[in-house]
Amino acid sequence: MDPALFCAPSNLMQSSSTLFPVALLSAERRGDLSEDVYRIKAGNGPDPSVELAVTRLGLADQGEAQGVPVILLHGSFSNRRFWYSPKGVGLGAYLARAGFDVWIPEMRGHGLSPRNLAWKHNSVAAYARDDLPLINAFVREQSGQAPHWVGHSLGGTTLAAALGGGFLEPGQVASVALFGTQISRVYWPLKVPPLAWGAKLVLKRWGQISGPRFKRGPEDEPIGLALESMRWHGLFGRFGDKQNDWWAGLAEVDVPLLAVAGAGDFQDPVWACRKLFEQLGGARKQFLRLGREEGFDAFGHVDMLVSKAAQVQVWPLVQRWLRNPLLPVHASTVAAEPLPAS
Repeated sequence: MDPALFCAPSNLMQSSSTLFPVALLSAERRGDLSEDVYRIKAGNGPDPSVELAVTRLGLADQGEAQGVPVILLHGSFSNRRFWYSPKGVGLGAYLARAGFDVWIPEMRGHGLSPRNLAWKHNSVAAYARDDLPLINAFVREQSGQAPHWVGHSLGGTTLAAALGGGFLEPGQVASVALFGTQISRVYWPLKVPPLAWGAKLVLKRWGQISGPRFKRGPEDEPIGLALESMRWHGLFGRFGDKQNDWWAGLAEVDVPLLAVAGAGDFQDPVWACRKLFEQLGGARKQFLRLGREEGFDAFGHVDMLVSKAAQVQVWPLVQRWLRNPLLPVHASTVAAEPLPAS
């Protein structure tokens, strides 16, 4: 444990968590919003150097947060700015202005979360087993309520792993929304052992995949994630770790679910997103395709959540669903959810 978490200097404030060491790094006003940034260092996994930054957004003039807690989990090569730009624009800011208690964690080595010692070996398994339950417990403690989770791309995949692996119990979350999330797309070269072995040898020399270099996003990703994905998609591979078959576990999960796929998303296509949706158990779930046939733009992988069109067509649906996950969401309901003033 880092002693600095307990003996904080003047610029590092203590939080009131009784669960594990947490420091309040900053508490700022950002226009009409309040922004509190926490750092969690629980030492609950094999690598005790892991630290996670979690940003809490609320209305600056509201005082104590009173809204329903929502956790927004970014995808690969990304950070909190996917949900909340420096200018106060994004789904996170939109939901905060609508009265929700918004929490935005940044995964290991992304944004304000420093790289852990074993960073290059990080994996979805570690995120799902160690990090997401930790974040969920902290938000529940601070808000007094079970939070809703919204995940995009790899964030959604990590949520699926946490649920299918039993690391996040359905009773501990209010609902789950998965955007552009799938694990069924087939990569045929990975089914050929010699090709897969050669690819692994090349990747192991890299140590990381650069988001800026490959124009995927502002952050780098550890090579451990790529190697793990290769195992899932390889010959006789499965979505899981050595102990658990997460895919099979998903069939036992009963939680309010919204799965959203973009008609123009070629990275995580509609059919694959639907397959994950169908694997999850329970009847309290909805699948939404964002395409022209349904009354939307033909959204792609990123612009389904980050675009001017998404502000008008998608964000109001997210708000509506979070208020009541049992209500149907479709294009005709957008007019019922006006955008909060920014």
